[in-house]
Amino acid sequence: MRLRDALVVAAVVAVANGLTALPAFRWVDGLSTDLTFWLRHQAFGARHAPDTSPTVVVAIDEETYRQPPFRDRPQAMWTPEIARVLQAVIEGGARVVGFDLIFPTSVERHVPGFEREFLLALRDGARAGKVVLGKVQHQAKPISPFPAQRFAVGHERNIRSVNVIEDEDGIIRRVPLWFRTVDRTRGERREPSMAVEIAARALGVEPVIEADGTVRLGDRRLAAPEDKGVIVNFDGGNAIPTYSLVDLFQCADADYFRRHFAGKAVMIGVVLDVEDRKLSSKRLITAPETRDLPPRCTVPVDHAMYVDRVRDTIPGVTLLGAAVNDIVRGETARAPERAATVAIGVALAGAAGIAVLVLSPVVGWLAYLAGIAVWIGAVTLAFRTGLLLPLLAPIVAAGLAVAILYAWRFAVADRDKRFLRRAFSLYLPEPEVERLASSGTIPALGGEERELTILFTDIEGFTAISETHTPETLVAGLNAYLSALGTIVEAHGGIVDKYMGDGLIAVFGAPIADPDHARHAVEAACAIASSADLGTALAPGLRTGIGVNSGEAVVGNVGSARRLNYTVMGDAVNLASRLEGANKAYGTTVLVSERTRLLCGAAIGFREIDTTRVVGRAAPVVLHSPADPNAPIAAYADALKAYRAGAFDRAAAGFAALASADRPARAMA
Repeated sequence: MRLRDALVVAAVVAVANGLTALPAFRWVDGLSTDLTFWLRHQAFGARHAPDTSPTVVVAIDEETYRQPPFRDRPQAMWTPEIARVLQAVIEGGARVVGFDLIFPTSVERHVPGFEREFLLALRDGARAGKVVLGKVQHQAKPISPFPAQRFAVGHERNIRSVNVIEDEDGIIRRVPLWFRTVDRTRGERREPSMAVEIAARALGVEPVIEADGTVRLGDRRLAAPEDKGVIVNFDGGNAIPTYSLVDLFQCADADYFRRHFAGKAVMIGVVLDVEDRKLSSKRLITAPETRDLPPRCTVPVDHAMYVDRVRDTIPGVTLLGAAVNDIVRGETARAPERAATVAIGVALAGAAGIAVLVLSPVVGWLAYLAGIAVWIGAVTLAFRTGLLLPLLAPIVAAGLAVAILYAWRFAVADRDKRFLRRAFSLYLPEPEVERLASSGTIPALGGEERELTILFTDIEGFTAISETHTPETLVAGLNAYLSALGTIVEAHGGIVDKYMGDGLIAVFGAPIADPDHARHAVEAACAIASSADLGTALAPGLRTGIGVNSGEAVVGNVGSARRLNYTVMGDAVNLASRLEGANKAYGTTVLVSERTRLLCGAAIGFREIDTTRVVGRAAPVVLHSPADPNAPIAAYADALKAYRAGAFDRAAAGFAALASADRPARAMA
């Protein structure tokens, strides 16, 4: 990859990641979180069974509203019944009871003594450290429980905020660890949130807020930048057992409370169709609320009261219960630092950008889609351990980079390549055109010297054949013949230098270097010679003479600046041409030089035909032909040896004995 391409990739990657970091794209981060919950749930299911939940919910549900003694009474007058349930839950062994339910007013003002049982239950539970009332923080003054209730629990020591953090898209994904409050006597201070307080009491530890905002619960720490809260690691389905208040009120079985509430953190709140329902990261993995309900004590489930369908909202008390479970289990979700998130986006977009410059558009887009699948799998696996990696932002950034870079590649980078291919594809061999296109340079005049193998072909008796055809049929047949020859040459790694009448010149070892150029050339020659249907459109049984020679030659672009020809020149080329012509004298189809035979080594068997002089060379040339298993190789070699020794009578007799079955022997005879 050239420096220009690298700089363009870097700039595009920076722009793509910068765009995904804009405020307009913040919704992508939230959607990524929600989709990651869904992916994990689809891949691995629920992480915990409901009966293992450290937290349970006592629900003021639709059944409670519609059955006595709650029916037709305002909720502010339910405190005596709630007191009875509260006492039964604590006596059943609950570690702590938190109220996600606020009574800011009371009938105690109008009916003195009405809430006596409730206040006593709050007092006793608070003294045992097992009751925490809820409040809602506002900018000026919080919505707090009725003063008598605050007094009963010992004021702020047992009152905590139930606020949660809503993202810009209106979805709740985090709960705060602590809040800043103003005390009349102590001034501004920080106190734990409801989720942290309930979890701490369930663990039997005191929550400590460090100077840096870290919350310490015994030997574990909870950290959230600038108290933006911790990500709630929701489980799918109905992960928290939910008990109806009306059933618990009418339950007189103390053993039932011990079985279901011993050692649990209990949250009391509303679980209704419309009131206090939250849109959270669990919106894609909710379940019908009639599923996984715990066994009832007295009042059977009235299924007509429930909406038997999946809704994307959950009760606020369930959200707080999920946060308590995460803290108790030590399973709050963890997101990487902003710098790590940026690094991930840059890395994935950079990899996609490099693929754009290396791969074709179709393959590049397929690679991008494959990369998306791999990244989704990696994010899903990582979240199984609680690590919440960014899902969509890197995919969007990589997609933007791919689209921009392919547009740039089409408009700029590939423009020169298209020009080169279009301008030189008819004059230069395809490998040379591709090499030039990859380098992006205009082909220049000149060449280089290297060892190559050259193959010449020619049709025997072409003049006589041409006289039997009209010009049209002759050209059509010749084109089919030459096309077949070119296909064989290219299949063996050679290139067609040029067509000359009824023959061609092929080069092996250029422009792409090939250490086995000699063997590939001889194999191509044998394939041409053995093709039974080659040239049948011109004449049945047409014979092609082939000469193959290896040696130093000059190969490169020859011609003018306006018209080039990639060709090969030198004595090695001339000798290949002479070998092709010598086939007529010896009755052979393929003649190979001594240098080519030596370069082939033991890969191909040869028979020596003769030693002769060719035009333009003073030194004799040894002629070889690829060995035919049916040829009389040994007998021919004996006759040739006698011939060279001057024993002409014995040589003549030897060749004559082979002449009927062997054309080279007939020629020598």
